[in-house]
Amino acid sequence: MKKANKTVRLGAIALSAVLLGTGASLAAGDQSDPLVTLSYLNQTAIPQIVKQVEDKTALRQKELEAALADQIELYKRQAVQGGTVSGGSASYTLVSMSGGQVMSLEVGCEVLLRVGSVSVQADSSPALIDLSAGGTVNAGPLTKNHLYMSTIAGRTLTASGEVKLLVRGSYSVT
Repeated sequence: MKKANKTVRLGAIALSAVLLGTGASLAAGDQSDPLVTLSYLNQTAIPQIVKQVEDKTALRQKELEAALADQIELYKRQAVQGGTVSGGSASYTLVSMSGGQVMSLEVGCEVLLRVGSVSVQADSSPALIDLSAGGTVNAGPLTKNHLYMSTIAGRTLTASGEVKLLVRGSYSVT
């Protein structure tokens, strides 16, 4: 009887050990006890994240290249047509005008008078912002070597004789 009792006890201990070991191994790595190994990060997780970032970056680069190509096409289409000169640039462009020619300025266009005399016309005030003096011009002649900006559409400059201007932004000369 003692031998049978001893065998039952050993069996119970072995069963308990197996159940505890299985329970402990089942609990490791679940939501209550997350376990992530360095090899998983290096071999699986990080490469997946890098691939997603590379895919999104490549897609965005294609979108930006297409937008740039559209802007370049638009810029190429601006040309001299029927006596009308159109322009728009990120850098200053030297524009020569003769007496009586009119330059129409778009919003944001900057003008610097270098040679000659021009006068500004506008339906409302201010006609131009004088960035050099920190004031405004409502109508009349512009001062040489002052930088002006058009902040409202419909502003025009009329040349009195030969004029040279540095212009940055969108404008047209007729």
